[in-house]
Amino acid sequence: MINTVSDEFLHIGFDDTDSRVGRCTTHLAFKITGYLLKEPSVEFIDYPLLIRLNPNIPWKTRGNGAVCLRIKAKNHERIIYYIKQSIEVGSAINEGANPTVAFFSGDQIPQGIKRFSRAAMFDILSREKAEKIAKENCIQYFTFGNGQGLVGSLGAIGCLLDKDYTFEVIAYRRPENYGTKRILNVPRVIEYDKYTYPHTFNNYDHYHQRVLIAPHGSDPIFCGIRGEKPQVIVSYLEMLHIEEKLDGYMVFRSNQGTNMHLQNEFKLSKIKPFMAGYLNCKINLKPYSIHGGHVLFAVQDSTGIIYPAGVYEPTGLTNIASLLQVGDSIRIGYGVRKATSIFPRILNIEYLHVLELNNAYDVVNPLCKFCNKRMKSEGRNKGFQCPKCKHKEIGSKIAVLKNRNLKTGLYIPTPKSRRHLTKPMHRYGIEKTYFALKDEISHTWFFSRNE
Repeated sequence: MINTVSDEFLHIGFDDTDSRVGRCTTHLAFKITGYLLKEPSVEFIDYPLLIRLNPNIPWKTRGNGAVCLRIKAKNHERIIYYIKQSIEVGSAINEGANPTVAFFSGDQIPQGIKRFSRAAMFDILSREKAEKIAKENCIQYFTFGNGQGLVGSLGAIGCLLDKDYTFEVIAYRRPENYGTKRILNVPRVIEYDKYTYPHTFNNYDHYHQRVLIAPHGSDPIFCGIRGEKPQVIVSYLEMLHIEEKLDGYMVFRSNQGTNMHLQNEFKLSKIKPFMAGYLNCKINLKPYSIHGGHVLFAVQDSTGIIYPAGVYEPTGLTNIASLLQVGDSIRIGYGVRKATSIFPRILNIEYLHVLELNNAYDVVNPLCKFCNKRMKSEGRNKGFQCPKCKHKEIGSKIAVLKNRNLKTGLYIPTPKSRRHLTKPMHRYGIEKTYFALKDEISHTWFFSRNE
């Protein structure tokens, strides 16, 4: 894979090749990578990148993932022509996909592209803005459909993953098996989930007894295993001894499991529909449950603005949310749901970090000073009487500090409810801080039955 070609770098970004009913952007990347690896002049300067963009985008297809391939190569024009044709032929354009493939030549990604990419993680960006960035930075691109895929294509090119990142090895099915049931040895999935912890994550939800590595649709993916190192996730894949004959697999470097979309704190006056971020705030309205088991409440930021917030039953966080009280200090990761004719704009909570609990009190009858028993009220303004020794006294009810049954700390959704970008609990404190290809490259990162 590594050679000494000194030609210009080429960064290839593409997005929106799939639809809600079929195809897969990562599978197209797998096919294109197979072609590039056969070219003697091509040198990959990074793993293929799988970049998850803002998960709140309403027109996204499934995981809202874009791909970037970074290479050094001769004869860029021939490569560009081949990939353009592959994107056009291999995309689900007839099912509503709007793919774009973009090409940037150069060894350094310009700051404008990197800023655009950072914004694509948490905001909505227009195709017009993407076109402006492409023009300013001499990016060659080809669009199909309405061209909305240009946003993701540039977002992928501009995301260097030079801080925290993870890996995913994705195994692909042969075409004749598309749409058939995926057969996995569940006990083996559980065994290797435990064996590889904490170096892999989101393999199996033990609480709901649900396998998480395999999708359920008719797309080309058989399964995907996420983790910290390529060698570990590929070993996990091999240890599963999958009986179905596969088309191959490829390792992606990714922002999955990093909370990259929740890195920015926005005051409530600055948020817009579909944005993502985090907020330090206080509970302003006591949580209450609604139909479906969801829990709603209101939060107030440091400027005094109040906003509704919701925790939804599938996250597994409703029991925690229901124990919050007015005045509690919390940090929340959120996505902003657009207002409808029925519901107001609301913060959809992705994690809860309880920072400080406000004292809460129960108002009760006083204790008898002789028996230490709780006295009974004799009626309005008539005082209290001990039910045991019959001692009477005039007074009023007293406030007793309540046991909150809630601890400060971080609470995240159950595995089956996590988004691709959600950071698992065990990854807090082990985030990566840089990437060096020479330290990380694995010779087992790509396999195809056609090789």
